[in-house]
Amino acid sequence: MPRILIAGCGYLGQATADLFHTAGWVVEGWTRSARSAASLSAKPYPVRDVDISEPAQVAKCVGTFDAVIHCASSRGGDAEMYRQLYLDGARNFLEIFPKSKVLFTSSTSVYAQRDGSWVTEENETKPLRETSRILLEAERVVLNSGGIVARLAGIYGPGRSALLSKFLEGTAIIDSENDRFVNQVHRDDIATALFLLLSREVPPAPVYNVVEDQPILQSECYRWLAQRLNRPLPPIGKSKGPRKRGDSNKRVSNTKLRRLGWTPRYPTFADAMEESVLPSFALSC
Repeated sequence: MPRILIAGCGYLGQATADLFHTAGWVVEGWTRSARSAASLSAKPYPVRDVDISEPAQVAKCVGTFDAVIHCASSRGGDAEMYRQLYLDGARNFLEIFPKSKVLFTSSTSVYAQRDGSWVTEENETKPLRETSRILLEAERVVLNSGGIVARLAGIYGPGRSALLSKFLEGTAIIDSENDRFVNQVHRDDIATALFLLLSREVPPAPVYNVVEDQPILQSECYRWLAQRLNRPLPPIGKSKGPRKRGDSNKRVSNTKLRRLGWTPRYPTFADAMEESVLPSFALSC
């Protein structure tokens, strides 16, 4: 049976590890803290606490893996955290597991387009933020060693949605003068994409956007939520504070991944909200 290491067994990593385990792979999960590892002790696969930015810690856990998924979360860290976690982490995996296929989960934030245009994997990547430039550097390291890069859109799913949380908390604002397209993808659809990319031979230039089918304007997200939940629209005003993914405005295409055979269970914002996200928030209230 193939063996896989999931480095970053958090919100996305757990769902991915569960999927690979169910499919018959031998799974090992890593998380940064002993507390997180202990909380996952009931999983049907081992979960260790390992700081992937430290070569000595990674080397202690040396084993034989057919594949390694680097999907650790920065949890909003700064550029130095990104450099340690993503760039150093990728280099450590490639050095210590030279025979493993490494899949690095990057971000669609590497696209800096601001004109609302469609972007594919062939489009220019010149992000303004240092954190996104570090992601690009980590991508190059992985690709130069024969690995795969999955550029993830904003992640949402059960119990997690930044837009819905802002809407329910009353902090959402409709900025009609600076509206932008939101590119998102459901957590479980990312897991199936990663499984597909590691379960079959992928063509050359293995960079794939992982995003739902229909980008939607942020204002339309709030209008849909207001109608669906029978609540007032958020106020119109100017957005405050920096955006997590910068000031870009683009529509990210998933055509390349679709052509490989990926079919998202939640192809649109409405599908994900109706079938997964809203029910999970209702249960937690």
